[in-house]
Amino acid sequence: MGGDGSVDTFLVLLLLAALAGVVFFVVLALAGKGNRRGNFAKSGGCLLAVLVLVFVIGSMEEDSPVSEDAAVDASEEDTEAEDKAEQEELEAEEAEEQKQEAREAEEQAKKEQEAKEAEEQARKEEEERKAEEERKAAEAEENSLTLSQEQAISMAEDYLNYTAFSKSGLMEQLVFEGFSQEEAAFAVENITVDWQEQAVMMAQDYLDYTSFSRQGLIDQLTFEGFSAEHATYAVSQVGF
Repeated sequence: MGGDGSVDTFLVLLLLAALAGVVFFVVLALAGKGNRRGNFAKSGGCLLAVLVLVFVIGSMEEDSPVSEDAAVDASEEDTEAEDKAEQEELEAEEAEEQKQEAREAEEQAKKEQEAKEAEEQARKEEEERKAEEERKAAEAEENSLTLSQEQAISMAEDYLNYTAFSKSGLMEQLVFEGFSQEEAAFAVENITVDWQEQAVMMAQDYLDYTSFSRQGLIDQLTFEGFSAEHATYAVSQVGF
């Protein structure tokens, strides 16, 4: 529609110029009848000048909408470019914010994991400490002897320094001396003694006191509480 308006304007101007040229030509014709050729040339030149001027003006008016359209298009392109740049900048900021949030979440998760591991390690160390304390307490309690236990051990060692005994024979002797079965058992279990060597010593004591056959001596040692293995070993050690 802008192009049609420009054409109409151009035609109007052209018509006005033509009318002006005709009027100007008539005026010149009336003013100078003697020199018609010169007047005609002048009139034609003026008319041509007017036509050229009208044509230039019309061309400018025709070009003006194009220039305006180009300016509008350029403005729209600039606006679109600015909008696009703003959108890209906004997207970049959002992406950076998301990355930052992801990093913060990762760091937080790492801190929580480290705290959990530290707590677990502390709990484990505390359990180990308590277990060690309980073990030491139990060991101390086990190693702590009552007076009766100490006396039973002392008497058992005295008897072994005096003569030979089997394990069961020494327990019976301690019970005979007034210790309980538990105290006597505790004593013989907590002294350092080689029961096989005790069998050898008792076999030798019997031979020093009286005569025995090999089997008779084995039977006597077995009667005293030694095992058949210890009795046989002892008899072989004293010469049978």
